[in-house]
Amino acid sequence: MKGWYNRTEAFVYLEKRGNIHVFRFIIALCAGKILSFAIHVLGPILHKNGTHLPGNIALKIDPLFLRHIGKPETIVAVTGTNGKTTTNNLIIDALEKNGYKVLSNRYGSNVDSGIASALLQGVSLFNRPKFKLGILEVDERSSLRVYKYVHPKYVVVTNLMRDSLMRNAHPQYIFDIIEQALPDDATLILNADDLLSNRLKPQNPRIYYGIGHQPGDTAESRNLINDVQICPNCHSKLQYHILRYNSIGRAVCPHCGLTSPEADVCTLKIDREDRVLTMRLGAAPFDFPMISDSIFNIYNETAAVALLDQLGLSHEKIAEAFSTMQVVKSRYREDKVRGIRILSTMTKGWIAPACSAVFDYVSQLPGEKQLVLYLEDPTDPIFYSELLAYTFETDFEFLNKDNIQRIIVIGKRARDFYLRMLLAGIPEERLAWTETIEGIKRYLKPKFGVDIHILYDLHQAVHYDQIRANVIAAIEEAKL
Repeated sequence: MKGWYNRTEAFVYLEKRGNIHVFRFIIALCAGKILSFAIHVLGPILHKNGTHLPGNIALKIDPLFLRHIGKPETIVAVTGTNGKTTTNNLIIDALEKNGYKVLSNRYGSNVDSGIASALLQGVSLFNRPKFKLGILEVDERSSLRVYKYVHPKYVVVTNLMRDSLMRNAHPQYIFDIIEQALPDDATLILNADDLLSNRLKPQNPRIYYGIGHQPGDTAESRNLINDVQICPNCHSKLQYHILRYNSIGRAVCPHCGLTSPEADVCTLKIDREDRVLTMRLGAAPFDFPMISDSIFNIYNETAAVALLDQLGLSHEKIAEAFSTMQVVKSRYREDKVRGIRILSTMTKGWIAPACSAVFDYVSQLPGEKQLVLYLEDPTDPIFYSELLAYTFETDFEFLNKDNIQRIIVIGKRARDFYLRMLLAGIPEERLAWTETIEGIKRYLKPKFGVDIHILYDLHQAVHYDQIRANVIAAIEEAKL
């Protein structure tokens, strides 16, 4: 067994650093493997698909574990404020449907410990990589801890915009973190319609994606928030000729001439009736099945196509894979109970632009509807009890529509949301609040032909089944 540990480049590197480093890494690798196996066996009992725990333990034993562990030949990182999980999963699903064996962290965390857990699954006990391709979702703030060890060949950036004020401060702050972390030789897949993220690492090779001019596009802001109003070069006021949401659109600086770049991969036409996206990739347009008709998910799909094209998938194979795909049920779900449609959408209650985009999309859907909102973070009462800024930056005004008959808000913060909706001009008789999920049955008024939308925060996903059960109970009690 002498010398068994130097069978990979990682172990050769460790051997040069001394036996203590070899020993620490071996212990970390074995501990992580054992813990991963235990979690895999107990997963059905624990009702968990994945965890960051094995990677967390490995990093505690060896802080340089991400440097030492074997990795796929090609790594793709997907990051950004909103849409990275959906984009990441679209890419992975399309690759797997085309026969690729892909290492991913889709069932785990996107911080360094979660990525370490994913990489643990991708090596043997001799630290030999099992995969040639890895698709990893990477948290923006984890960039500095990840990219210097896990070197991506491609980095997909969905967007950069205002996030949780406690965690991510201002989007320029996150821009600076990613800018420092990105490798100089990584090919960047960037949103041409986001004047913040598309300026990352200007010296790097890059592919731009975006959406061309569509009927109904306007230059007027429909949101309370726009994070990019001033030219980043000369600090003059930008002029937008398309502004879709927050700062996503097309702009020009009248003073220095800075303008949004042209998209290499561009969605030219959005056909919501036939659910087709016509994109330009190279010389000729090509039609792809539309996964979702929301504008933010159309950007996500366009980003996924741009990356898959770079990886060498033909347009036909991408389209064929997309034809059987949909946004995962943890993000969107639709079904019927006693003839009433229940549509569930995960949103991010602490992130004003993301929440506003969902409100805007739901409000524009045809037909009468009632809404159940559970938007607060469960850690809110413990850590952030005095901060309410995000509620006033979120566009609750989008919910002031005649076809929204009723809005029920749940949680300890329910009265704060209730007040915010009154300030948005929503009539009091359409509103109800309850601190408990069970209160849904009391205030929901199910009717034939009226859809029920459940909008729940990312951190409230664990309560989704309970929320849905109470919505169904309200429908059953209505005896329609």
